[in-house]
Amino acid sequence: MSRLYLIRHGQAGPRDDYDRLSTLGELQSRLLGRYLVSHGVHFAAAYVGRLSRQRRTAEAVRDEYERAGRAFPDLIEDHLWDEFDLGDVYRKLAGPLSENDPRFKQEFDAMMAAIENGDGEIHRNHNYCDIAIVRAWTTSRYPYSGESWFDFRARIAKPRQALTRFGSRENLAVFTSATPIGIWMGDALSLTEPEIWRLAGATYNSGISTFRVAEDDLRVFIFNSLPHLGDASMWSFR
Repeated sequence: MSRLYLIRHGQAGPRDDYDRLSTLGELQSRLLGRYLVSHGVHFAAAYVGRLSRQRRTAEAVRDEYERAGRAFPDLIEDHLWDEFDLGDVYRKLAGPLSENDPRFKQEFDAMMAAIENGDGEIHRNHNYCDIAIVRAWTTSRYPYSGESWFDFRARIAKPRQALTRFGSRENLAVFTSATPIGIWMGDALSLTEPEIWRLAGATYNSGISTFRVAEDDLRVFIFNSLPHLGDASMWSFR
């Protein structure tokens, strides 16, 4: 059974420019790299999704290994580790949801106004709109032409078979996002969908979760650890 490090990307940008790292996200990622180097963690392979925030996190960790004169594997890009497209879900489902949920319409309009007015707090907090739009997507409440929740879950499960080819003492790194980590936690612990979403929502930026991976067994050892961020002011969820 290989040891898998599932690493969430560092803090991202604002809602209207989310797929990049913020200044804090860059720092979180560098500190993560320094921590892994200082603890002698060697990776046999490193995978990363296609999203900019995922890749930049991986590159910052790699840079710290190179700066310390330590080997780090070439990054293997794999779209299977991409987060679902929340922006697309909003674009396609906010309209019909607004027509049927007065509270959603009111809070969605307020959220968009806050973004336009430069209210920084709106970018860092989950709100009723996020919960309602994701629930509409996961339950197929309205027709949606993008990737369904069912297809997304199936995609996130696909890499498991390929990861079993590594040796029992080899460490693997995967730089991904909150929901894939929540799904893997759910698979390891046989959790329900609401529990998966609660875990995804509680996943820290640059947090480390570790698993043991085999064809017929998936074990979780660590969830959402931040040993590289000693100062709580650097902890973030979004």
